[in-house]
Formats: sequence, structure tokens, C-alpha cells
Amino acid sequence: MADGTLKVGTITTSSGSGTITLGQSGETVDMANGTITLNSSMKNTPAFAAFQSSGQNIDSGTTTIVTLDTEIFDTDSAFASNKFTVPSGEGGKYYVSAAIRADASWAATGQFNVMVFVGSTGDNGLFASYNIAASNGNGGAVSGILDLPAGEEITMRLYHNEGGTEGLQAGRYCTVFSGYKLIGI
Repeated sequence: MADGTLKVGTITTSSGSGTITLGQSGETVDMANGTITLNSSMKNTPAFAAFQSSGQNIDSGTTTIVTLDTEIFDTDSAFASNKFTVPSGEGGKYYVSAAIRADASWAATGQFNVMVFVGSTGDNGLFASYNIAASNGNGGAVSGILDLPAGEEITMRLYHNEGGTEGLQAGRYCTVFSGYKLIGI
């Protein structure tokens, strides 16, 4: 067959079911000039990102849920009240990240622990510990992959031993919590 353009409305197999193959080994199929619609199992959703738009004070020696009052996006309306709840039918592996920045009130501290709790106990969650100096802008972050069943809740938390009640720096790029479901795993 000569090179040319194939224009069709629908392509199906001759039997009505099975696999349709575009191209063959070693070829590239270029779909840059069109719109591709993916089914729900091929999208990195549910996905969320939220940040702290006003500061929060954290008591020394306590593990505290970080307040996240502004959503950047929430594809499945699954983030609320400072927690993400895995929607029904969406259990699986999720990439999650949490970042917290101290405000100017902090003195140096030997423990600035950024955590993502799974459920209320933090079992199987994420944890990172930092030593921070006394200045604005220090902080820490943690990220990783969590295996989360439907209905499971995750929260971002902070523990510090600075000795007093200290504040967090608010803003979209300061104290933020995000995650999305991984596909193909």
C-alpha cells in the first residue's frame, strides 16, 4: 500500500473484541496533532495539592497536624479538613510529598520531624528528621510511595523540640502537601 492518509471515524477489530495494534516494532506512532482520551485507569488521579495560606503555631514536644486551608487542586474532592481520604475504588500506590518551612520565630532545633501519617498512628507512613538553624526559611520535606487502600486517610504532621511554641511560614511554596495515584503499578 502506498503512503497516504487514512481517515476513519471508528476502528474496531474484525471480531469485535481483542487488541488493535498501531505501528510495529521499531516504529513511532505520532499523536502530537490530536487529542488523546485516556480511560480512568490510565490517569494519575485521584490527585491533590493543598497549602497553608495563614500561619500556624506548633507546640514543642507534640506531634501536630499541619493546617492546610487552601487547595491548589483536588481532582476527586477527596481532600478536606487537613486530610486526604482515598476514594472508594481508588486504592493503590500513591506518590505523596509534604514540605514545611519554619517562620522567623524559630531558634535552632535538633528535631524538626516532617511526617505523613497513614491513619491516626502513622504506621507505614513517611518520616524525615532535620536539624534546623535559627532563621527564617529553614524546614524540611518528605516524599515517597505509600500503598493506600480505599477509605484510608493521610495527614501531614510536624514534631519539634525547639522548646517553645513556634510558627510555620505560610504560602503556596512554603508549607504544602500533595499526592497522586500511580498508574501501571
